[in-house]
Amino acid sequence: MKEKVYIIQPAESDNFRTLHSEAVALIESAGAEYIGTTYQNIREINPATYIGSGKAEEISATLGEEELTVLFNGDLSPSQVLNLSNALGGRKVIDRTTLILDIFALRAESSEGKIQVELAQLKYIYPRLRGKGADLSRLGGGIGTRGPGETKLETDRRHIKSRIRALEEKLEKTERRRCLTVRRRKKERVRTIALVGYTNVGKSTLMNALTNADVFVKDALFATLDPTSRNFEIEGIPFLLVDTVGFLQDLPHNLIEAFKSTLESAVNCDLALVVCDGSGNYEMQLTTTLDTLKSLGFSSPYLIVINKCDAVKDMRLFSKDCLEISAKTGVGLGELKTKILNTLVDKFYTVKLLFPYSDMKEYGVLRDFLYGEKTDYTDDGLTVSGKIDRRDLSKFSRFLTEIPKD
Repeated sequence: MKEKVYIIQPAESDNFRTLHSEAVALIESAGAEYIGTTYQNIREINPATYIGSGKAEEISATLGEEELTVLFNGDLSPSQVLNLSNALGGRKVIDRTTLILDIFALRAESSEGKIQVELAQLKYIYPRLRGKGADLSRLGGGIGTRGPGETKLETDRRHIKSRIRALEEKLEKTERRRCLTVRRRKKERVRTIALVGYTNVGKSTLMNALTNADVFVKDALFATLDPTSRNFEIEGIPFLLVDTVGFLQDLPHNLIEAFKSTLESAVNCDLALVVCDGSGNYEMQLTTTLDTLKSLGFSSPYLIVINKCDAVKDMRLFSKDCLEISAKTGVGLGELKTKILNTLVDKFYTVKLLFPYSDMKEYGVLRDFLYGEKTDYTDDGLTVSGKIDRRDLSKFSRFLTEIPKD
């Protein structure tokens, strides 16, 4: 039986309707059922219940005797959760962060992802231990009570702090391994393109379209949590395409910190594709994504990609700097590949080479550094045309038939 969730939506912000739509989608992504909403203009935050005891009693009367969970679509302090729960007849009360953490717990599949989610959960639970008592000593059911590899959560603060330290040490080890992977890619001259953007904008669909991969795709928030990478080529030049967790407005700080090592693949890329949903609020998605990347120290070049344009009637809404595509139908993918290549083209030389037949062994060694090569056997030797990384130019100096121009 699905857990039923009722939303209390603060309505004082300009984008409260967007936040509400996201909350409904988050509830559905968590496998629960949305049943209704109370919108509340809050002039002054009540320290005890946030919305005030009178409003809480009014909502409780509206809900009657029905058993359900109440989602406050914002952040509540530990005492506000307890007080609001009491004012609502003892119903379970969760906030936006608890809901997001629950979905991450559902989605995490890799050992690293499970560690990251559990760490974020424990850091969130730790200051909320007071007053929860025995609730933390049971295996739960429903939103906010499950987690990867979950055991009893002891009420002893010292035990939880010890667990947090142990998880942080595990993450440090995986982070060191990830750093070695990044160094190896740079040593092997692998150019990385990162797919970044708001959750559920079609990044995984775009990865499948560019690489002919079979990455899991679902119309749900945070359908992809663990990072995925695939190789693909544009005009013979190899690239590594990396997809990782999507962003969201007011993404919990603990989650950003916990997933920092995973998101390094985006921070350390040669080029980022910032994907937005053209059929949604793409400006908000773009702002949220760029702000989150900035907080991670991102400084790489990026292209803004507007996806799902097959569902957009007026394309004049978008800036001329945006690339308009549909990963689902394939429209615009050719232009996207061209733009990717042109953005990175200053890193390559187009060369013409002549390898005398006496130096064919050298050609066998150097061909790994050639991209999109075309060959022809002549009386003088093997003529080759193609692209090379600028950093590799000195390796080919003996065989150049003309000096590449900048």
